[in-house]
Amino acid sequence: MLGAGVFASVGPAAAAAGSGLLVALGVAAVVAYCNATASARLAAVHPESGGTYVYGRRRLGPVPGFLAGWGFVVGKTASCAAMALTFGAYAWPSHPAVPAVAAVVALTVVNCLGVARTAGLNRLLVAVTLLALAAVVVAGLGGGAVDTANLAGWADADVPGIGQAAALLFFAFAGYARVATLGEEVRDPARTIPRAVPLALGIVLTVYVLVATTALLTVGPEGLAAAAAPLAAVASSGTLGFLTPAVRIGGAVASAGVLLSLMAGIGRTTMAMARDGELPRALAAVHPRYRVPHRAELLLGAVVVVIVLVADVRGAIGFSAFAVLVYYAVTNAAALTLDGPSRRWLRPLSVLGLLGCLALAFALPVATVLTGAGVLAAGVLGRALVRTALRGSGSDPST
Repeated sequence: MLGAGVFASVGPAAAAAGSGLLVALGVAAVVAYCNATASARLAAVHPESGGTYVYGRRRLGPVPGFLAGWGFVVGKTASCAAMALTFGAYAWPSHPAVPAVAAVVALTVVNCLGVARTAGLNRLLVAVTLLALAAVVVAGLGGGAVDTANLAGWADADVPGIGQAAALLFFAFAGYARVATLGEEVRDPARTIPRAVPLALGIVLTVYVLVATTALLTVGPEGLAAAAAPLAAVASSGTLGFLTPAVRIGGAVASAGVLLSLMAGIGRTTMAMARDGELPRALAAVHPRYRVPHRAELLLGAVVVVIVLVADVRGAIGFSAFAVLVYYAVTNAAALTLDGPSRRWLRPLSVLGLLGCLALAFALPVATVLTGAGVLAAGVLGRALVRTALRGSGSDPST
């Protein structure tokens, strides 16, 4: 989670919501909390690789499960491209595609070596990211450029703009699903996952509120919206501008960390769908030594490289947000079917999460909504056509 929203979403969100950025961050956090709670409870009951693809399939049926899995795979693949391009823009602004492709190749190799190494490298990346975000806050608040007038006018922000900004900022919170999608590789998942998910979300929200407030106080919503690297603009706004290179390095490191986590989660969901025949079964192969879905990881790396060469960062973020919000709508719908002592308080949260996901998804620009809905519909239609053809040929497709 750390890095995606701060380094990639704050600018577009400020352009949409203006001084209402913090309100939008709060809305995104509420929806994310509902989703995180539903994900954690479902993961405890179904500790399997695949996340909401598995939950939807087990509790709602094969079509909702496929919709969630397809939305996750295509949405997060777009996220991978966005993060790779962000890495390239910070690492080598004049030729961003070169380091972007190099990062995808390198992290594909890391993921193919196994989750233990992935987790260790991710801890290092998060530590560097936190140091960079600390540099943003110190440079912003200590550089003498703070203007409290930049926070004025938040009450005048329009509801559609706040909704669109919240959808874009939601992109930053969605990383808690990585815990659930790695369910088969976690010790004592019934205890560990419900504790890890809200803890991670709480830490990230605290960091985002601090950084977003600093950014608004120093450069204001207009400055954030206009900057190609918003947090670098914050660091350079005052007398402590010498910290700007550290922020740029942090932006690259943060993007690499998010990319690493995303690729691990997509590979496991792809593997789970391939096991059930929803994707080519060859992608369900697990490496005999490293115990990872190596074919799925290699295919993902190749697809992301292609997207990086033609992608637009902001468009990729919007498309990813729409697809992932649909994914979490299925998560909340699946959580509504859970029984047990937690049902009384879980059900209202799941209803709020379901309605919140749908509202934010359709608050995005019309072109993004149409593109996202078209891709998701194409996946569902393609699945139906393949299954019809298999039945017609006498095969017995998995349902």
